[in-house]
Amino acid sequence: MNVRDSERLATVLASFGHEVVDSEDVADVYILNTCSVREQAEIKAVGKSRYLARKKLRKGDVLLGIVGCMAENLAENLFKLNPGIDFIVGPRCIGELPELLSNGNINRVALLGEAKADDITESVHNFSRRNVCASVSIMQGCNMKCSYCIVPKTRGRETYRSMEDIVAECEALVKNGTKEITLLGQIVNNYGQNTLANGNGKSPFVQLLERIDSIPGLGRIRYMSPHPKGFRRDLIAAHARLAKLCPSVHLPVQSGSDRILKAMRRPYTRARVLFIVEALRNCAPNISLTTDIIVGYPGEGEVDFQETVDLLSAVRFNMAFIFKYSPRVGTISATLPDDVSDDEKDRRNKVLLDIVQRCSIEHNETMVGNEVEVLVEGKAKRGENKLCGHTKYGDKVIFDGHDTLTGEFANVKITNYSTTVLCGELIGV
Repeated sequence: MNVRDSERLATVLASFGHEVVDSEDVADVYILNTCSVREQAEIKAVGKSRYLARKKLRKGDVLLGIVGCMAENLAENLFKLNPGIDFIVGPRCIGELPELLSNGNINRVALLGEAKADDITESVHNFSRRNVCASVSIMQGCNMKCSYCIVPKTRGRETYRSMEDIVAECEALVKNGTKEITLLGQIVNNYGQNTLANGNGKSPFVQLLERIDSIPGLGRIRYMSPHPKGFRRDLIAAHARLAKLCPSVHLPVQSGSDRILKAMRRPYTRARVLFIVEALRNCAPNISLTTDIIVGYPGEGEVDFQETVDLLSAVRFNMAFIFKYSPRVGTISATLPDDVSDDEKDRRNKVLLDIVQRCSIEHNETMVGNEVEVLVEGKAKRGENKLCGHTKYGDKVIFDGHDTLTGEFANVKITNYSTTVLCGELIGV
């Protein structure tokens, strides 16, 4: 979502005559897009803003702005943390930034809260270049009240784009060469809830998936980030019947302990998670499953932690993002004692990471010798004549090839692997 916001920001500014430059040394405006989900993200952003403020002071005649969730969360306190900041803009007000910059004489301006424009969920793309893989925002905000999460405060309540607008944007992307589209939302499978009608037992989100699946020329559909409560029969079944819907699901469970899930205000149980996993694997036997886990939530004891260990071992997720709990000001859990020590959080984090790495390596071992279809996304970051892409299951693949293959589907035989990457050799297109 943050990457999508940055892309939208760059495109909106370009439409008003601004130009994205490759170096801070030649920029007239520094804009730092930020996240508030984790404390460490805010610490890094504040540090970067101070670095830019010093650079601005040396250079002169440069503006420095902070946008995104940290801007909304810390609000005008940011001016106290860094007097060199000229403006702060919340994620719902990004569309107002060009007008702000055109006014000149900016001195400590804050645009926060609800957006004035009606297009707060509009996704803007740069159609002057081809996007092999593109993200499409279908909604904004979150109606959940998870005890640890700052998102409802920074992004507001759920707002949905019309299905017609979303489909039209997807069609335009495909016409411009996009082969894979990822639908984005804070709780993407909540799309249209209590606003758009169910049809033939299908939720608005599944209806949207069907519409996009029918677009000629599109190769793959993904979605991020869903909530376990939104995995009902229609969405699970969609993974068996929609040809373009990737057999890859992010299922953020957060904990394997029912007691902690209740404290987190997560409206599901460990048993429900296991039911969803079994149902998805029945519909798509080789489906790739990833998750998010928080360790060290207030009150999490050793028994609770072992239940999370057992869940990860039982499900065998292909990948998991493990986070050490940090209190976020403005959330319910921030009022609770942060009673799990940093050392214990580190230990639990390592235990879970070891399980995930072991599962990942065992999965990658089974891939050696297999032929896989890879959507070629471009040159790899390292290695001469190396290309990079992903399988429909989300496996990252590196192989030798010419960059004329970018945007094509290539057949690759897997020959080697690391914890996170498969390596192979091209056998056809």
